[in-house]
Amino acid sequence: MPVKKTNCIILEAHLLTSKHLNRDVKVDCYLPADTRDFSFLSLLLINDGQDLRTMHFEDILDDLCNNNAIQPLFCVGIHCSADRKNEYGTAGILDYKGRGAKASLYSRFIFEELLPFLRKHYRVTAFKDKSFAGFSLGGLSALDIVWNNAEEFSMAAVFSGSMWWRDKDQDDEDFDEDINRIMHRQVREGKYQPWLKFFFEVGTMDETADRNNNGIIDSIDDTLGLIQELSKKGYDKDKDIYYLELKDGKHDVPTWARAFPQCLTWGWGK
Repeated sequence: MPVKKTNCIILEAHLLTSKHLNRDVKVDCYLPADTRDFSFLSLLLINDGQDLRTMHFEDILDDLCNNNAIQPLFCVGIHCSADRKNEYGTAGILDYKGRGAKASLYSRFIFEELLPFLRKHYRVTAFKDKSFAGFSLGGLSALDIVWNNAEEFSMAAVFSGSMWWRDKDQDDEDFDEDINRIMHRQVREGKYQPWLKFFFEVGTMDETADRNNNGIIDSIDDTLGLIQELSKKGYDKDKDIYYLELKDGKHDVPTWARAFPQCLTWGWGK
C-alpha cells in the first residue's frame, strides 16, 4: 500500500526478509503515479534509502516530473543496517581494518532477492535499464556492484563516495595510494565497458583531511583520482562522466539533496 503520494509519485514501502543478510531489509519504491507497465521504465537502486526519506526524495522527483525534466523512473531506496560498514564495502576485498566482510552477501541480496522481488511484485519481465546510486560508503558499494556486474547496469551515481577505501593503513611506511585504494585498483585492472556512465558529486566541505598535503581534501582528491583511472580506461570525461563539485557542500543529506536533481537530469533528462 502507498505510504505517500504526490502529484506524480507514489511511495510504497516493503519489508524483505533476506536469507543472505540474515535480517529484514526496508525498501522504499518511488513509482511514477500514472504508470501501469513498469517494463518500460529505467530502474535506479539507491543505497542508504533512509536518507531519501530525510531529503523528501518524492518531492525532488515530483518537481522534475511536473517540469517535464526527466523520463519516468522507478527508484528503489534500500535502507542500510546497523552493520553498514561490513555490508557496504567492496565485495571480495576487505579494507585494512577487515571491513566489508558482508559486501559479497549484500551483492547477492541485490541480485538474488531484491531484483526478483521487484520483478515479481510489479510484474516486470525486464527493466529498460538499471543503475545504482549511493551516498558515502553506500556510494562506494553502488560503484563496486556496477563495476563488477557491468552487464547488469548502465550507470553508477556516487555522492561523497568513500573512494579512500584502502587495503593498507595510510600510516604504514609502504602505503601507496595508487596501489592501496581498492576501487582505483579495480578500475585499473578491470575491463572497459563502453555503455557504462558515471556521476560523481563531492563538496568542498566534505571533510578537512589531506593525507598527501597537496592542498586538496581527500574526498575530492580520491574522486578525481578515480575519474582519472576511468579516463585512462577509455571513458570520455565529457560524455561518460559527470563531475559535480559543490562549493560549501558537506558530507550530509541536504548537500546530496541539492545534487540529486543534476544527477537525475543528466542520467534521465528529456
